[in-house]
Amino acid sequence: MSHTTTTESASSNWAETASWSAELPQARPLQGRYAASPARRILLTCALLGGITLAHAADWTTPAEAAHFRTTPSYAETLAYLQRLVAAAPGKLKLENFGSSPQGRPMIAVVASGDGHFEPADAHAQGKPVVLVQAGIHPGEIEGKDAGLMLLRDYAVAGKLPHLLDKVVLVYIPVYSVDGHENSSPYHRINQNGPENMGFRGQAQYLNLNRDYIKAEAPETRAWLKLWQRWQPDLFMDVHTTDGADYQYDLTWYLEDPHKLDPAVSAWQQHLFANEVMPALQRRGHLPSIYLELKDGRDPRKGIENFGSGPRFSTGYVALQNRPALLVETHMLKPYENRVRSTYDLVELTLEQVAAEAPSLLAANRKADADVIARAADAQARVPLSFKLDPASTPFEFKSYAFSLAHSDISGSEWIQYDPTRKQSYSIPNWNRLLPDLEITPPAAYAIPAQWRVLIDRLDAHGIAYRRTTRPLQLKGDAYQLSQPQWASQPFEGHLMLRDFRVAEAEREVELPPGSAIVPLDQRGANVAIHLLEPQAPDSLLHWGLLDAIFEIKEYGEPRVLEKLARDMLAKDPALRSEFERKLHDDAGFASSPEARLMFFFERSPWYAAQQVGAYPVLRLDAAQAAAAAAATQP
Repeated sequence: MSHTTTTESASSNWAETASWSAELPQARPLQGRYAASPARRILLTCALLGGITLAHAADWTTPAEAAHFRTTPSYAETLAYLQRLVAAAPGKLKLENFGSSPQGRPMIAVVASGDGHFEPADAHAQGKPVVLVQAGIHPGEIEGKDAGLMLLRDYAVAGKLPHLLDKVVLVYIPVYSVDGHENSSPYHRINQNGPENMGFRGQAQYLNLNRDYIKAEAPETRAWLKLWQRWQPDLFMDVHTTDGADYQYDLTWYLEDPHKLDPAVSAWQQHLFANEVMPALQRRGHLPSIYLELKDGRDPRKGIENFGSGPRFSTGYVALQNRPALLVETHMLKPYENRVRSTYDLVELTLEQVAAEAPSLLAANRKADADVIARAADAQARVPLSFKLDPASTPFEFKSYAFSLAHSDISGSEWIQYDPTRKQSYSIPNWNRLLPDLEITPPAAYAIPAQWRVLIDRLDAHGIAYRRTTRPLQLKGDAYQLSQPQWASQPFEGHLMLRDFRVAEAEREVELPPGSAIVPLDQRGANVAIHLLEPQAPDSLLHWGLLDAIFEIKEYGEPRVLEKLARDMLAKDPALRSEFERKLHDDAGFASSPEARLMFFFERSPWYAAQQVGAYPVLRLDAAQAAAAAAATQP
């Protein structure tokens, strides 16, 4: 777990980090609870390194540049470099610790501002857009870190970009998955051309943080959500390295489909990136393309399609927050220096263009928030929960290389081999457009019984406003009755996903205990609440398996008792007898299972109905019901 670099003599081995502070000339031993804290140790180390190296501050070569982009610096070296920058330009940069990783490392963001103001309230009061740029959510894909160090250097101390942030505030996360970054190896990304060592895709608990945004399970996600809520960014950028095909492009980019966004926000981001930023990037010698998701990786001529995104992903989640977002994917087979420099140019050009179009960005965001809040009063409003590919494709010129297809005796499939010495373009179909699939009419509010703390906990994590009931409350509302659940056979991100179920709408009257949550949807975060709580939303908490218990039977009948129950029911209900006989005739598995045959009757009895198996616990309230519930609450 190491990185090689020519800068200073600091080892990147995390276990050695604690010893640095003892070896540095002015280090003092940490006392009490701070002594065992890796986060405290690394920040102290960075501060001391910053003090020592100020004497050599004229050399602002980044570690990656010094290594000629063969390597990328460790997290400790990255923070040490940033500490030097902050010490040299305190009126331009500030470090913000916004959380701690599962292994105790500090999660650091750099706030860069042209006027020395480093608080969200100042940025919003001055009408300055806040741009959040994130690197290293997949830390083997780390171009954004090294590009960010270079960009901050050129802005803060090198004099190359002195006015870059006069009208914009940058919040920059150099490494999001810090534990995954330090789990470094030359064998983590078999598809990628450098650097020599790469971080690991999962964090320390083996969670992929770019599948965790809405379920918010990882400590890093909880920290990121607090950072988001504190800053309320106006634009988000997430920097990655792609896998997949070989082609001429050195960078691909993705915007969420217009159907997922407020029209004003979608129009703004489409204009900014498609009409302004990407052409400017191409003028700098880069070749960008829209995101390339091949329908068949063995034959690119079959076309590309939209990969679907969704709120488990960064840009899909930001779309629910009514904000524009850009997914950046540099091409894994291009040299690492090329990938870093293309990222640098893209971020710089984006910041310049955002500054030029700040009023229109802020206006689009305000309109999107206002539209979501006003939608709660529209009983005819429709909100899409899922999307499908538009069956109509458009032509796309795919700038790739000549390739050959050969049958493989090893895999038994086709093996594609590219020849990067022979550029070749192909006209292929493009199915990138999406259409709404499943849509719902949102309620005025949701009611969550107090005992379902797992749901209320997620509301808290996402900053969703709600009110707590102060007394028992008898309440009637619309609800869902679920049946025939089917789970995945393999775990995904630590969960056996609930893949499918049947849904029936029902009216239900319940007594909500004190402490139950009433969640109004006249708030800017309403889309997040909808995707958490509507069971059919692809990333609902139900789909993630957090409510599996509602499908479990807790009380059973002995076979000898059910035998008598079945005879009594058959004698009283001829229609039931006919249904039972048809099932015996049509379903051989059922006919051969004594347990299934007896459960047929138990599931149709009042003893089963009393257990409320499959009763989804969240109520949907109309405006009158929401008002009645609000009368029994406090904020």
